[in-house]
Amino acid sequence: MDPYIPRPFPPTDLQLESVLALVGRANACLSRYDGLLESLVNPGVLLSPLIMKEAELSSRIEGTIATANEVYQQQAGEEFEPEKRADIQEILNYRSTLRISEDSLREGPITLHLIRQMHNTLMQGVRGENKNPGRFRNTQNWIGPRGATIDEALYVPPPPIILNELLESFVEFINIQDDKLDPIIQTSLIHAQFELIHPFDDGNGRIGRLLIPLFLMKKGCLVSPSLYISRYLEADRDNYYAMLARISSRGDWLSWIEYFLNVLIIQAKNNLDLVRRIIELYETKKRQISDLLHSDQAIYILDMLFDTPVFRANEVYRRLNIQRQRAALYIRTLKDAGVITELRPARGQKAALMSFEDLWRITDQQ
Repeated sequence: MDPYIPRPFPPTDLQLESVLALVGRANACLSRYDGLLESLVNPGVLLSPLIMKEAELSSRIEGTIATANEVYQQQAGEEFEPEKRADIQEILNYRSTLRISEDSLREGPITLHLIRQMHNTLMQGVRGENKNPGRFRNTQNWIGPRGATIDEALYVPPPPIILNELLESFVEFINIQDDKLDPIIQTSLIHAQFELIHPFDDGNGRIGRLLIPLFLMKKGCLVSPSLYISRYLEADRDNYYAMLARISSRGDWLSWIEYFLNVLIIQAKNNLDLVRRIIELYETKKRQISDLLHSDQAIYILDMLFDTPVFRANEVYRRLNIQRQRAALYIRTLKDAGVITELRPARGQKAALMSFEDLWRITDQQ
């Protein structure tokens, strides 16, 4: 198979009349979701479990099989086999990449330097760390079944000799100031073009998906990069790849744009529902824990449950800087009331492993 040679980007012959209604719906759904995000008093706490879940799902598309629950378990001191630890690190790297990029974009534009920094963070200490983290490829890559030759490939990205030219036009389009260009349409073009260029030896899918909420935040469509779409793309993986392939094989950008708009509409609605349910759970548990503990520490324990939904029982006294006996009483009271569940009993020097199961029941539907 020959490498894909892209036509000039962005495409100039788009006939968007057929998707204008979808564009309107997508903007309305995204606006409603963003309004909810803006109303959050403590977004860092309430969105933390969703960010971790998105990191899990985006990594799963690339073959990672660890879960967000296992990430928290490892951070609480649980031990896993080396392969599982590597998967867990990929999820943690995804979350770190999102956070670092968000901080950078609040002060500056999306640049090739930033994209390389994102890739460097994403690939540190994981499978693929030997594939030039933070550096654009200088060899020909291809996509296909494991062990496939380039002749057996499903897709062959552009040759490295034209990569710099493609990336320069790509980042120029990202930062173009054009009031006539709808930001969601622009996002769809950015994501597809990045995936088609495939500028790194590994990690292209995750970087491409990270760019979606980051760009929407940069354009003012979202107050934070908190749009979680990987659940849909992971479930619809074959169709997702097929829509991208229509661009490289036929130059069919319109079908891709229509697909992307529908994904965004569905996931903006799903995200709205998820965040509302998390808010409702937070308020319910705030009243319940306050009634159970009769302590001004109740709110801090509640925040800990959302920020770290799997934890060691002795983490409470460390976080709150209170006496061990009082912390143990709080844990026992919350466990007896069914607020938290014991995953594993205390053994040796390790305290019992606890879980906030009500939160997992919501995030597992993300």
